[in-house]
Amino acid sequence: MPPSWALRASDVQPSMVRLCREKSSGNIYAMKKLKKSDMLSRGQVEHVRAERDLLAEVGSHCIVKLYYSFQDDEYLYLIMEYLPGGDMMTLLIREDTLTESVARFYIAQTVLAIESIHKHNYIHRDIKPDNLLLDKNGHMKLSDFGLCKPLDSATLSTLHENEAMSDENLRETVDVDNSLQKAEAGHYIAPEVLLKKGYGMECDWWSLGAIMYEMLVGYPPFNSDDPITTCRKIVHWKNHLKFPEEARLTPEARNLICRLLCDVDQRLGIGGADHIKAHPWFKDIVWHKLYEMEAAFKPEINGELDTQNFLKFDEVRRKLPQQELVWALTEDRKKSTSPTRQSLDSVNSDSAVDYCARPTMLEIQTDKLTIDDSMLP
Repeated sequence: MPPSWALRASDVQPSMVRLCREKSSGNIYAMKKLKKSDMLSRGQVEHVRAERDLLAEVGSHCIVKLYYSFQDDEYLYLIMEYLPGGDMMTLLIREDTLTESVARFYIAQTVLAIESIHKHNYIHRDIKPDNLLLDKNGHMKLSDFGLCKPLDSATLSTLHENEAMSDENLRETVDVDNSLQKAEAGHYIAPEVLLKKGYGMECDWWSLGAIMYEMLVGYPPFNSDDPITTCRKIVHWKNHLKFPEEARLTPEARNLICRLLCDVDQRLGIGGADHIKAHPWFKDIVWHKLYEMEAAFKPEINGELDTQNFLKFDEVRRKLPQQELVWALTEDRKKSTSPTRQSLDSVNSDSAVDYCARPTMLEIQTDKLTIDDSMLP
């Protein structure tokens, strides 16, 4: 008999992820809702197929679990575990920076998560704090595989770095592949991906370095209110990667960041995750017991439907300068004198909008529990 689901439905917008309860068991899940017509019009069918395949193939405690998948006439649904500890972006916005001890714990868990998908020949392409979710005990799991690609299909056309990087050709570069705009806006995209060069698994290690920098410094390494300026800084990273004196990073932390935010042929991880694990910054990490240890941060959770660890829209608005919320409409957006954390991804990400919405209850009857290729449009 097909299960029925009670859903926490958002009245904000028809977004991607909602809380749901399986009525037969009472279990709480996160439901990702994908509109078929949008998938077709945006050319996202292959991305959805890759996401579903990866979630089905990779059985790892570092990865968000997929429990069910089904469809109706308009939507595809992925039923995944709900992690009530929030996401790393929320934690960073609320804490500003992390100590090296806390950052080391979560960067190490992120290394294991990235390694687990690389072993299955997938590239994530969208590693960022919004996609690092915390369970009830504070352990991290990687989520949102909508931009992942099997390794053998991750080759794009080339734009040489020594070309004139005007706003016009940067916009053209950003717009070549709509599927990458979300990642590029997040400040964590590797330059070889942004430049449409052929790339491999190493692009995910660049993202790891950018996240580590943000954890320890308080903002992304190539931060700007203007996405085009961010792209330019990433492409010309040698001119823009700087460490503020007030951050007081240890030499080992600074070295690891520099070994990740560098040219792809020199990037740590090009020979596999073991090279990263062997870095001196991780010398006290017991890798095989990392998920058995007490987590570096214990989230406060009050009940199974608690969403307090995900930023509400109003909270994000209070954290952001107005020009970051409406940068395209603000004439003086380039006049900002101090770097600020770019958090718009938290407003638009799967983990932020619906989890925090005022819920109403609705019911869906499902007639299928698995998606095969014939179910994709």
